[in-house]
Amino acid sequence: MNAPLPDLLLCAQEPIRVPGAIQPHGWMAVLSSQGRLAAWSANWRNADRAAEAAALVRDPLGALQAGEGPAALGCIELGGTALDVAGHRSCELTVLEFEPASKETGTQAPIYSLARHFLPQLQKADSVPMMATLAAAEIKRLTGFGRSLVYRFDEEGHGEVLAEAIDPGYDSYAGHRFPASDVPPQARELYLLNHIRLIPDATYEPVPLVSGDPAWDARALDLSHAGLRSVSPVHLEYMRNMGTLASMSVSIMVQGRLWGLISCHDHAPRHLPFQTRAACEHLGRLLSMQIGAREDTTEVAARLELRQLTLNIVSHLADGDATLHRMVAEPAPLLRLAQAGGAAVLLDEDCWTTGDTPDRAQIAALARWIAAKNRDVWSTDRLAEDYPPAAEYVAQASGVLAVSISQVHQHLVLWFRPERVRTIRWAGDPRKELRAAGGRIHPRKSFASWQEQVRGRSAPWSAAQEGAAAELRHALIGIVLRRAEEMAEVATELGRVNKELEAFSYTVSHDLRAPMRHIAGYVDLVQDMEGKHLSERSMRYLSHVKEAAAYAGHLVDALLDFSRMGRSALKRGRVETRLLVDELITEFNRQEQARRIGWTIEDPLPSLWADPFLLQVALRNLLGNAVKYTRNRPQAQVRISPVRNAEGEGLEITDNGVGFQQKYVGKLFGVFQRLHQAEDFEGTGIGLASVRRIVERHGGTVWARGEPDQGAVFGFTLPRQKADPKPRDTGRARP
Repeated sequence: MNAPLPDLLLCAQEPIRVPGAIQPHGWMAVLSSQGRLAAWSANWRNADRAAEAAALVRDPLGALQAGEGPAALGCIELGGTALDVAGHRSCELTVLEFEPASKETGTQAPIYSLARHFLPQLQKADSVPMMATLAAAEIKRLTGFGRSLVYRFDEEGHGEVLAEAIDPGYDSYAGHRFPASDVPPQARELYLLNHIRLIPDATYEPVPLVSGDPAWDARALDLSHAGLRSVSPVHLEYMRNMGTLASMSVSIMVQGRLWGLISCHDHAPRHLPFQTRAACEHLGRLLSMQIGAREDTTEVAARLELRQLTLNIVSHLADGDATLHRMVAEPAPLLRLAQAGGAAVLLDEDCWTTGDTPDRAQIAALARWIAAKNRDVWSTDRLAEDYPPAAEYVAQASGVLAVSISQVHQHLVLWFRPERVRTIRWAGDPRKELRAAGGRIHPRKSFASWQEQVRGRSAPWSAAQEGAAAELRHALIGIVLRRAEEMAEVATELGRVNKELEAFSYTVSHDLRAPMRHIAGYVDLVQDMEGKHLSERSMRYLSHVKEAAAYAGHLVDALLDFSRMGRSALKRGRVETRLLVDELITEFNRQEQARRIGWTIEDPLPSLWADPFLLQVALRNLLGNAVKYTRNRPQAQVRISPVRNAEGEGLEITDNGVGFQQKYVGKLFGVFQRLHQAEDFEGTGIGLASVRRIVERHGGTVWARGEPDQGAVFGFTLPRQKADPKPRDTGRARP
């Protein structure tokens, strides 16, 4: 004996398109291509009665087109009974459906009422939930059903209730979801073909179709478009379990897909005349058009905003050296582009991050896994399901959007979204019991509110965000290729010019020291010897000359020191940075006795493999800047923190000073580059350039972050001594 199939497979095997029967609130007649009666429903008095009814329909064969849904064919009088007629083509056959006719209501017909009351309100609605609320109320008014729901399908096919209108005594499903298994795939396909379905009585007995031709089984007739089509016994049992004896469903179609349904329920049997059903179907079409227009407008606005963010990112790169890791130096547009909590740029073994991300080792492993997919753009909102190691960092990266820049190098941009824990309220436990009986399954019996907590997933990535990521990828490839060509042309020339400039700066700074000292010395002699004979103005002018000469001397000395840093050999050793920091703090406290400076040291500070003298110069410049640029603060705060990552170890100095605009960070480490007026803060503009030269001569990396009036952060890392084993990456990563 074969094992029972899973419930979804059994549902999918039900012959719902060819049930071989109709619902008993109407009659059916099927005509051949020659117009002769080929089949009829068994509730006709006899075949002649069915043929008589079909003969009264005016030219049904010429009015219908194959593949279209049922069309109204007017009203006929049969034996003193008025019948509404609808028809459609099914292959070579014409299917006619008859129902008791409703009274003509003229301008009071539901379709006119819909146009007068519902359409103006729908056009004013400014959101999809508001549209859904209006539709639920209007369809309940038109039909008299006890409960009407409007729900949309999510990406997994589950129905989310957006709005409802209910009478007293009906359970509320507002905010609930119905599982995708409630509407199996083949049922969804029928909703695409037939946009309205009415079941007046869930306790009905199906009426079989019969044929006058023994060679043709009328039960094989495809009734996909038929309004009278008998529905699945499983669905009827589902309705009865729900306490619903009458139901109606109207499709909401957006851009050719089944966006959702309007679903109506009643505790008692309820039949709707053809005119009312036509109005309900028209309501569904109006709602579909408005939702489609709203989604299109929202999509266009989102794409325009993302296009602007892409241009901002590309412009920022084009203004600099076009290295892609500069994107994390100005992270706001990058994160906003994907509405992400963190991002990473990877180039082979290098990794630059911003925001909340996994650690570098985890990112590197994930990047290798994504690169192996060989996809230009790839995304998921449930990373741990596809990549089990990601279960360790769902808080930072439950979802990932990735673009690959190169097919040769592992060059990727990754965006991360954190876990979004959701509590979903289901209308009953969505898990069906598989109880095979008589060759079919039975649906669940309870629709009581049932909660499920969903973990390990992020907010899903939209099509617009994936499109923006793909557009950014193309722009980045263009920038990289263009700058690679430019850099190849000037690399040799830059090397030669740099050597010449270094020699020139050393020579000039060395030769200028003596003239500056001579100027200061002669000014002192004039003031001492002739001071009594000079006017106050002359003495003031000489003081200005002396100050200018002294400043020029300091500038020359700084330039000479800067030049020597590129010429002298490194004498590396183990340097305890805590001792060095303590000495410098003592020195600055002695110099700034009139100020209150709060020093915070986050121990343990690392022991670095470096030239002790040059490292002291670099730290003195960094700490000196922190002291200088917090001068206008009532309470200066300076924090020294350790940095440990895959690239090495170092320090980070944070202050609460005047800060700077992040877009100018590239200028900070240049010679004679100043972001503040000399009148406000003294200096030569060489200190940070010296820091960068010292760090880079050690093979390290230096960085800076800042916001105007919010303080600044400067940091660096130096490579570890090669003989040292690499410690676990437990510290903060550089930006």
